[in-house]
Amino acid sequence: MTLALPASLPNICVVGATTWGATLAVLLARSGPTVQLLCRTPDEADVLRRAGEHSRRLPGVPFPPSLLPEHDPEAALGDARLIIVAVPSDRFRQNVRRIAAHVPADAVVLSVTKGLELPGGLRMSQVLSEELPHHSPGLFAALSGPNLAGEIIAGKPALTVAAAADESTRRLVQDTLMSPAFRVYTSDDLVGAELGGSLKNILALASGIADGLEVGDNAKAAMITRGLSEIGRLGIAAGAQLLTFAGLAGLGDVMATCSSPLSRNRRVGEELARGRRLPDILADMDAVAEGVNTTVAALEMAERLDVDMPITRLMSQVLFEGLPAAECIPALMERPPRSEW
Repeated sequence: MTLALPASLPNICVVGATTWGATLAVLLARSGPTVQLLCRTPDEADVLRRAGEHSRRLPGVPFPPSLLPEHDPEAALGDARLIIVAVPSDRFRQNVRRIAAHVPADAVVLSVTKGLELPGGLRMSQVLSEELPHHSPGLFAALSGPNLAGEIIAGKPALTVAAAADESTRRLVQDTLMSPAFRVYTSDDLVGAELGGSLKNILALASGIADGLEVGDNAKAAMITRGLSEIGRLGIAAGAQLLTFAGLAGLGDVMATCSSPLSRNRRVGEELARGRRLPDILADMDAVAEGVNTTVAALEMAERLDVDMPITRLMSQVLFEGLPAAECIPALMERPPRSEW
């Protein structure tokens, strides 16, 4: 069973041949429409075309005939009604600049990047507003939820949230991405969806440390709960809705990322618990762990908005100041007593 796309959606472009970008491109192309996958270089596009798959990111997953790797933004964007930007946060702005002149005026631009820009801690929709100043803000959207690409491309069931200020934008994303194994909800809380998806990576780092130190399920559950509380405080101060952090873009994403061996950020935390240095850990990875930069951005936001984030502050000390991971738990346990709420 496949769900038909709206007749008004003649073309889709996915910007970024990342694991998540390629996964979404394959899922959409399996439903029948033409999907342009915009690559960084002619060589990358040529390799993907000749292989008929993304051997590096999704080995053994064939491209449907309607998935077309392309390197030219003008050719890739064409008459696109939906543009999905699936690149790391530290390269998000330069990718949007690359396509800006070719974005159709009525196209929905969907960010699936779960990170914040440094410096300043801007959300990806804020970057879109700056780089596409003449585009209607109502056409910007974000996708967030417990969405581990490895499970989704394998056909395992998953749910997600499409958030945008404009209802027609939300519905277009929902109608386009919905499938029997990928259920899409909508939300008008763009701020909360973006912050939930980004800030949960900090908790994944902390969860990896907890697992690496073998502190037990009680301690890990407590850390996740208190961590969710602090990212919720920051989100509310930034204008998000509290319930978003209890939903798929908040608690749902936290549960998946803090428990799954597929989580890159959790893996970084485990390696830190083993005493490895952050530069060495990152050098061995073939993908971006967004939680590292997000920790910095979150603390910048927290200072600006006067929000206390003790777990995030500890993660920063471990990542950048040489604090041994083993000292995190005592530091949290020895904080002054207080009311839970």
